Amino acid sequence: MSQKTAAPRWMVLVAFANIYIVWGSTYLAIVFGLDGIPPFILSFLRFLTAGLILFSWCLLKGEAFPTFKNWGRNTLCGSLMLVGGSGLVTWAEQFISSGSAAIIIATEPFWFILLDKKCWSTYFSQKLIIAGLLIGFFGVILFFVQSGNAASSSSAQLTAYLVLLGSSVSWVVGSLLSKRGTGNSDSTIMTTAEQLMAAGMVSLLISLFTKEWPGFSFAEVSLQAWGGLLFLIVMGSLVAYLSFVWLISVRPPALVSTHTYINPVVAVFLGGLFAAEKITLVQVGALLVILLGVLLTNIPGYKKQLLPSE
Repeated sequence: MSQKTAAPRWMVLVAFANIYIVWGSTYLAIVFGLDGIPPFILSFLRFLTAGLILFSWCLLKGEAFPTFKNWGRNTLCGSLMLVGGSGLVTWAEQFISSGSAAIIIATEPFWFILLDKKCWSTYFSQKLIIAGLLIGFFGVILFFVQSGNAASSSSAQLTAYLVLLGSSVSWVVGSLLSKRGTGNSDSTIMTTAEQLMAAGMVSLLISLFTKEWPGFSFAEVSLQAWGGLLFLIVMGSLVAYLSFVWLISVRPPALVSTHTYINPVVAVFLGGLFAAEKITLVQVGALLVILLGVLLTNIPGYKKQLLPSE
């Protein structure tokens, strides 16, 4: 791979801290945000506000207004990735800990392999990737078995775990559609703004359909919930994402993708430290098994991107 653009070391370090720690801490921020704000109202406020900020910034820079075709494609991708992905995570965290949610979401790399049909011939011709998939899904089964046998488990919690698996699949499908979209003349930031705004409006429709608004009052929202929402908007949807986009342009994607390993660890640690969330040794073991599977599936890509070609 060719050498990436030179960048100040301190900026690179700050950007990596953002995608490692900030993205990992959004799971805890959701817990705080749910303290008075229903899940899809929280998602509506988060996505729409962040999207409007990015959209306004793009227009001020002189970018053209998006075409109807781009709006349509990005509405679909944004709904799958953000509503189906992050929105369902928010819903699930009503019933399970933020650390447990992060562990299930750590399976996303496996779904990329299973759903990216165009690359199957490459993926399934490599023993490390196959081994990684098998080991990773063994970790998922271990996590589910332990959670299902726990004395405190309930049908709502088990449903939340299943919803999170669906959330991971939705994120991956939306990402693949976004990646393969053709004819998109918008910048990356404008595209993200469209997806965020669309996700905000879809979340609003869901919140109306699920009747979250009756009985909800902004005046009764706790200061902690407002802080969680503000963190999700500014740090989660703006700072961390922009750091990710910039890092991709200055560092090999294989290095940037290492946030996959760090985010669930950060989420589990912060959940225990600030929300008194408990996680069993078996669940920690399941996380390590899942991350080992992720590592094995990514080794071929790391070798290709980080090692000089002969």
